[in-house]
Amino acid sequence: MTTVTSPLPGRAIGLAAVPDPVFSGAMVGPGTAIDPVREPSEALAPVDGVVVSLHPHAFVVVDANGHGVLTHLGIDTVQLNGEGFELLVNKGDTVTRGQAVVRWNPAAVEEAGKSPVCPVVALEATADSLGDLREDGDVKAGDQLFSWS
Repeated sequence: MTTVTSPLPGRAIGLAAVPDPVFSGAMVGPGTAIDPVREPSEALAPVDGVVVSLHPHAFVVVDANGHGVLTHLGIDTVQLNGEGFELLVNKGDTVTRGQAVVRWNPAAVEEAGKSPVCPVVALEATADSLGDLREDGDVKAGDQLFSWS
């Protein structure tokens, strides 16, 4: 069982509310999304594991169970070409849940015309393998978003 925690403080809104059909349709995988507080913050590792993919706007951590969790910082933020994002770890690093991975500013993303909403997705999972899914309410960084069996 993998417990996936929120990489950011904000409000859980669920994937269906993400303004991008790839995420809202769960094409990448099931999960939830966070509408982050609009202040500079650090996106934290949602699980213990290895950073297998790392971009300024997104990262994937794979845990000991082989579960890959994607944290995507905003929608269409790849178009910002890394501006406003600071990588705090390297691809291949082992991270612990709650460790800072990327520093960014959701308000600046919004000012650049992009949505700061952050999908947190269980890659290669099925919806019925997730439990205790948070799709509403305020969350603090480190609060459980879902469990994955």
